[in-house]
Amino acid sequence: MPLFQTKGLVPLQHKEFRLFITARFFLIMALRMLGTVAGYQLFHITKNSFSVGIAGLSEFVPVFLLALYAGHVIDRSDKRTFLLRGILSYSVCVLALLVITSAWFGQNISSRSPEVFIYGVIFFTGIIRAFTGPATNAIIAQLVPREILPFAANISSTTWLIASITGHASAGFLIYLFGVHHTFWFILGYVLIAAILISFIAPKPILVKPDDNQKTWSSMKEGLRFVFKHKIMLGAISLDLFAVLFGGVVALIPEFNTEILKAGPLAFGWLNAAMDIGSALVMIALTFRPMKKKQGYKLMFAVAVFGLCIIIFGVSKWYWLSFVALLLAGMMDGISVIVRGTILQLTTPDEIRGRVSSVNSMFINSSNELGQFESGMMSRVMGTVPSVIFGGCMTLLVVIFTWFKAPGLRKFEY
Repeated sequence: MPLFQTKGLVPLQHKEFRLFITARFFLIMALRMLGTVAGYQLFHITKNSFSVGIAGLSEFVPVFLLALYAGHVIDRSDKRTFLLRGILSYSVCVLALLVITSAWFGQNISSRSPEVFIYGVIFFTGIIRAFTGPATNAIIAQLVPREILPFAANISSTTWLIASITGHASAGFLIYLFGVHHTFWFILGYVLIAAILISFIAPKPILVKPDDNQKTWSSMKEGLRFVFKHKIMLGAISLDLFAVLFGGVVALIPEFNTEILKAGPLAFGWLNAAMDIGSALVMIALTFRPMKKKQGYKLMFAVAVFGLCIIIFGVSKWYWLSFVALLLAGMMDGISVIVRGTILQLTTPDEIRGRVSSVNSMFINSSNELGQFESGMMSRVMGTVPSVIFGGCMTLLVVIFTWFKAPGLRKFEY
């Protein structure tokens, strides 16, 4: 495999890592499609972006509340089997959405407030995500040697973004071609493919043996203690948390696309995927040409430019300007993802990877859903365009604050 001899692609020489990456691609594509289709359906049922924000809150609550306990369980489990069960649980949620969006359901079960049932399913996907998200990050160290772990982390992040692009865009195409209900059949197929691929990976040894003398809460706090003692990691997580919280616009894209840009489902798919396209382009480039110095400085610069792009998106009335603004925002986000992901993989001891990944999930992954709720809420309070401009300005203020309060992160290199 001559291509895999390239330094950044060396982890792909390992069969189980290839299976994992392929499975992750199909799973993330399916979940991104699920979120996109559910958001699209909710907006068209309610004609209100706040409903999309409520969907984000429905997923955020279980992810945040269960994250620490999930890390405790993951570190004491076979991560491969744990992940497989989580993926199969996702398939049950997709089946539920197939039923909810069917004509039979509307005619025989509930023709009023169908959005409530969608919120319920999204809540259960949040429970599953609280466990599968950290398990996905934690298992990587058991699939490749430690010396190539940074490259494996980059490939994993890049795969996530490419899958996200494909999921966002193809969801729009499939809604346009087949409608919402039939699109969920495609999603179910992708989830099952991911489950089959993970089943070919051998079960993994449990690195942390149960300690009858250690209480569950004490074990759960170990991940928090590690992150709060590691100032560089804490700074990177906090910067990303507030940038996504204030600068996230995912919940408002359906309204921008329909009401402001006057575009259809096909354009919605591309606009929804724009940030992920930008992120993937940057991360593919950095896989072949990794950043060699001043990574902390580049992280802060990237988040500042991200905030400016969000402001441009907020004031734009032209589809292509909006698309380019989100594309550039995604490129900046890609830099942030690589720096933060590398810090996480290089500095975390193997025996607490599940718990540290869960803390990361609490403050980073769940920030997307909380940011989605914040966007919907601020849109209702301030208006759609002012809320986006406000979010971009707040992101810039967060960068300025971090610049002065976290000099260690600004000077960080690896």
